[in-house]
Amino acid sequence: MPYFHTVFTLPHDLNPLILRNKRPLLALVFQAASQTLLQFGRQTLGGQMAATMLLHTWDQLLNAHFHVHCLVPGGALAADGSQWVPTHPRFLCPVQALGTVFRATFLESFHALATTGQLTCAAEVAAVGSSEGCTAYLDQLYAKEWVVYAKPPWAGPKPVLEYLGRYTHRVAIANHRLVEVCDGHVRFTYRGRRQGNRPHVMTLEAHAFLERFLLHLLPTGFVRIRHYGFLSNRCKARALRQGRQLLGQPPEPPPRAPKTVAQWIQQWRGLDMTCCPQCGYQPLLRTPLPVRGMATGPRAPPAPRM
Repeated sequence: MPYFHTVFTLPHDLNPLILRNKRPLLALVFQAASQTLLQFGRQTLGGQMAATMLLHTWDQLLNAHFHVHCLVPGGALAADGSQWVPTHPRFLCPVQALGTVFRATFLESFHALATTGQLTCAAEVAAVGSSEGCTAYLDQLYAKEWVVYAKPPWAGPKPVLEYLGRYTHRVAIANHRLVEVCDGHVRFTYRGRRQGNRPHVMTLEAHAFLERFLLHLLPTGFVRIRHYGFLSNRCKARALRQGRQLLGQPPEPPPRAPKTVAQWIQQWRGLDMTCCPQCGYQPLLRTPLPVRGMATGPRAPPAPRM
């Protein structure tokens, strides 16, 4: 089936509040995005859709940019479980309608958090703590167009998973983007989206670089990858088995043999640990060397303390 890559983005007006209330507001992003997709699945397809969501908090310059990447299967399980309802082969949902529902769902819960005193207001939006200020702030957010991006399906789920997999265990910046750390300055590369996605180099003072990097540390125990719909943990075993049956696939995928450490290193680093780096002999045999100064026989019991 086709898989769609969908992105829900929050307006930057919310950044000061999110940075002071990461746990409740970032959880609210997941909640609003999942409710939006599941609602469209019920209304347009008459069934339950699904999504795997991954939180991103940065842009190319390491500034705060809160958005959720979603891997969405192109179809839904019918409410009675009798059939698989596919989406259009090249179209998931109208993105403007997704953005409108996402905005309304998020701001409704946001208003409840703000009016019950569960948010710590930043200096930039201190007026949110009052009833009148909160209403004016909500009007400002409602007036903005919230961006939802949906890319046409890839050739199967593998390319999307490879793209999203590069960010699952990485914060803000990859090592290969760091050019130089010298004289209290950090130089790193970024791509200018407004300049045709061409690579550029930015130089920041070390404390400014660390300040930007620390913006993206999440609260302890916060889960960045979450599954919803028929991919949620509580029902995915039954739902996936049912979906495979409706699609005419085997009830269970064939088991895959786990990869060894040498196979993982060869896949991700291009290094063959089973081959001698000097002569190319294979298989490479590794023999542990005795540690200098250690006795080869059994260790004598310690002498009694006087």
